[in-house]
Order: sequence, then structure tokens, then C-alpha cells
Amino acid sequence: MPELPEVETVRRGLEKLIVGQQILSVKILNEKSLSFAGSGLAKKVEGAKIIAVRRRGKVLIIDLDNDFSLVIHLKMTGQLVFQGSERWGGGHPTDSFVGTLPDKSTRIIFELGKKSSEKSFARLFFNDQRKFGWIKLVLTATVNELPLIAKMGPEPWTEEATEKFIKNIRHRANSMIKPAILDQSIIAGIGNIYADESLWSAKVHPETRVKNLTDKQLAAIYRAAGEIMQKSIDFGGSTIQTYVKADGTKGSYLEKFAKVFGKDGQPCPRCGTIIQKLRVAGRGTHICPKCQKPSRIVE
Repeated sequence: MPELPEVETVRRGLEKLIVGQQILSVKILNEKSLSFAGSGLAKKVEGAKIIAVRRRGKVLIIDLDNDFSLVIHLKMTGQLVFQGSERWGGGHPTDSFVGTLPDKSTRIIFELGKKSSEKSFARLFFNDQRKFGWIKLVLTATVNELPLIAKMGPEPWTEEATEKFIKNIRHRANSMIKPAILDQSIIAGIGNIYADESLWSAKVHPETRVKNLTDKQLAAIYRAAGEIMQKSIDFGGSTIQTYVKADGTKGSYLEKFAKVFGKDGQPCPRCGTIIQKLRVAGRGTHICPKCQKPSRIVE
């Protein structure tokens, strides 16, 4: 599943290409991919102008000028492919990025262009091999009331949200820190890669119980998450196997900057100890056994 930096890179690509476009028509090939069935969707969005592309956590939000928004979750195999003045694809990399569309993975097609024109200028394809991804049509004013979004914790960016993060995570005092920060109600957007990277940066063992961590340590984890994710966004995300940037190229964070994730058997860049891979709460986890000792408290 994409993590926050991967979704943000797709958001930025969409923003450049579709803001200002009008939705001329909508073709739904799989109604389960959309919460607003058939003619109901067309009636609400056809002729509407796209005015913004936002993100909350791992969720994309396309705002329309008719007070509705399309809320999109790519899940594991979702992708968005734009065909117009140029072609790009964001999401799970398959031959759909370069092949003829629609294909067998195409679920929804948006015809984009100018309302006054009889000819469409572009199409936006929502493809999803495993059909776990979805698009919801909701009133823009109610986007933040969607259960998935309403329960999200703070984005890992701002210093003022540190206090909220610490307050949230203290409710999981008996939980191990890694599964706690993977909980989207604690902090938005973190997945397995950035959890490992953030905990290594803060010198915290992933199995340490939240109750055994100081506020200073928790703040260090939150701050590290923000810094690492921002660097990942700057270099196109972590996507070497699953997710790619909006122009179809792979992200470079893991190759250039990852310190522990996927580095088992290699020396820790901080102390030289060999990085180990273990399982924590059912997830493959990478640590430096010297830098991240169990229940370590950094003063």
C-alpha cells in the first residue's frame, strides 16, 4: 500500500495536469470501485470543473466547483493514468502505464476537457487490478467527516502537531511503538518503510512499549518521520517495487537515502553494526541492534 510520500507525488502530478479541466463524462466499468452508482455520479459531476487536488494521509481528494469532491484511495494496486497533451501514470506500475487503455484493469474513465467543446482533450483512467481501491463522491464540506479521514492523526510535518501526536499515542501505552505509529489515528501516512526509518533515526527499538518512552523520544520519532518523508517526497518517494511518480518514473529515496529498510546484512551507517531484519507485530522490520536497544531511553 502506498505511504504518504508516494501519494503526495501522485497528487503533485495530478495537480499540474487536471486542475482547470472540466469533467465531460464518466464511464463506470466496475461500480464496486465507486460509492456513487451509474447515472447518479454522472448527474453530480458532469460539467463540473476541477479546482484543486489535495491529500490527507494516504487519501487523494479532487475538489470540484459544484461543492462535491472525489475522494480516492489507491490501496494496493490502484493507479491513475492521464492521457492528453502528455501521458503519465501514478500508482502500481504495470503495462497499463504504456499500453492501450481502457484495459482489463480499468474501472472508471473520466473524460476531461472544455464544456463547450465537442471533442474531449484528455482522459483520466482509474485502474485497479485487485479491485481494493475506491473512489467516493461526497460533498466537499463533508470530506473531513468521512470515517477514514475523521479519525486520522496529524500529518508528520508541523512542530505544533507534536503535542497532539504525543497525546494520541499515550492512549496506546501498552502497545509496541512500531504498530502504534502505523496506526493512522496516531499519525497520518506512515507505513512500514518510514516507521523503520523514523525509529532508527530516533534510536528507538520497534518493540519498546509506548509507556516506556519519554515525551522527548516520542517527539524525536515524530520529528524524524516528518523530515524523512519530506526528503522522500523531494526525491520522488520510496517506490522501487510498487509505486511510481506521476510521470511514470520510479522514486529514488530507498536507493539513495534509506538507512535501514531493506538493508539487512549491511553495516549501519551510524555505527557500523550489521543491520538485522526481524518481525514486529507481523511486519518485516529492520533495525540496528546497537543503536536501537530494547527500552533504550535517550536523554
